[in-house]
Amino acid sequence: MTTTDARTGNGYADGIARVYDLVHQGKGKDYRREAAELAALITSRAPGARSVLDVACGTGLHLKHLTPLFDRVEGLELSPDMREIALRRNPGATVHQGDMRGFALGTAYSAVICMFSSIGHMGDQAELDAALARFAAHLEPGGVVVVEPWWFPTTFTPGFVGASIVEAEGRTISRVSHSRLEGDATAIDVHYLVAEPGHDIEHLSESHLITLFERTAYEQAFVRAGLDVEFQEGGPSGRGLFIGARAA
Repeated sequence: MTTTDARTGNGYADGIARVYDLVHQGKGKDYRREAAELAALITSRAPGARSVLDVACGTGLHLKHLTPLFDRVEGLELSPDMREIALRRNPGATVHQGDMRGFALGTAYSAVICMFSSIGHMGDQAELDAALARFAAHLEPGGVVVVEPWWFPTTFTPGFVGASIVEAEGRTISRVSHSRLEGDATAIDVHYLVAEPGHDIEHLSESHLITLFERTAYEQAFVRAGLDVEFQEGGPSGRGLFIGARAA
């Protein structure tokens, strides 16, 4: 068995990136449906919307399914390994490498989206404010920002254990996660076992600290960025969606 640990910095991102989509799609995540629902939400708030920036676009599956629905769809991703997969998956697409807290692309979009709770990686209110300010700075007049939050303190379940097994592309992948409360954040440890005929079983692991922002903290960040904000229950992962609008 070969083992790679996210906490060692020993190239884990590439290994995790290779199985990331297989695991989440195996658990039922439907990127095509989510993209269609996002497009409908965006155009309901910004009729005539033609362009979208997907912040923290990961491996580019939302990009893939949003591209036929708008004239211009681009991504922004911090992880070089995730970005490389996104580029391979979306030939000819523009996927910027950058940090959501400080990117400056010199252009504006009809909509800026940040999905799959990536915003929870902001460490405090100042970073959350900085990210929303950057989103708003890249928004056309009349445009919309859509953010999928992490759990709120009142909806998080400390000690939660998640487990799944996926068979895809000739591999069997098991994933086990454990989440605990650490200060005002979720500390989550994730372990993967990847088995493939003719190869040793591979053990991959990663750890994340994801901030449990109050709902009001998100709303304040939107308002400080100059956006009207509403919260919609449900969303792709059951954690809801924040929708911010910029005056035309």
